[in-house]
Amino acid sequence: MIFVVGTIAVLVASGLALVRAFLGPTVYDRVLAVNVFGTKTVLMIAVLGFLAGRPEFLDIALLYALINFIGTIAVLKFVRYADLGTATSHAADGEPE
Repeated sequence: MIFVVGTIAVLVASGLALVRAFLGPTVYDRVLAVNVFGTKTVLMIAVLGFLAGRPEFLDIALLYALINFIGTIAVLKFVRYADLGTATSHAADGEPE
């Protein structure tokens, strides 16, 4: 019973994160909301793996967490610099890093 309540709580939190992602108001709010949604997804994968007795789901959850983190960093870098190139290309143009 406690796992059902926990699963419902995680689903409600994921829904609220999606609402924040759609409503904004800034790009940073949206990126943070998508990151929170990804974190809740990792939690759901781990809990479902535990409930199903499949410990290999934890590996999938960790991989998804790494992809979520790298994707968030890439999106934020793109928002700031409008480019995903190396930092040295901006330093050569005379722009501060």
